Amino acid sequence: MAKSKELKVTLLKSKFGRLKSHRDCVAGLGLRKIRQTVTVIDTPENRGMINRISYMVSVEEA
Repeated sequence: MAKSKELKVTLLKSKFGRLKSHRDCVAGLGLRKIRQTVTVIDTPENRGMINRISYMVSVEEA
């Protein structure tokens, strides 16, 4: 079985004062604190959440 691609997502800006849908995307990716990094699988669903909050996060391939 081939290893699925993973992405390292880091929260750079506060989630407070943002739209509820954007806060939900942050929570959906498993991010809680600023400068926290999580590893997520590269799926269309996760890409969509990352694209929506691209101004708040940095992304690199794991």
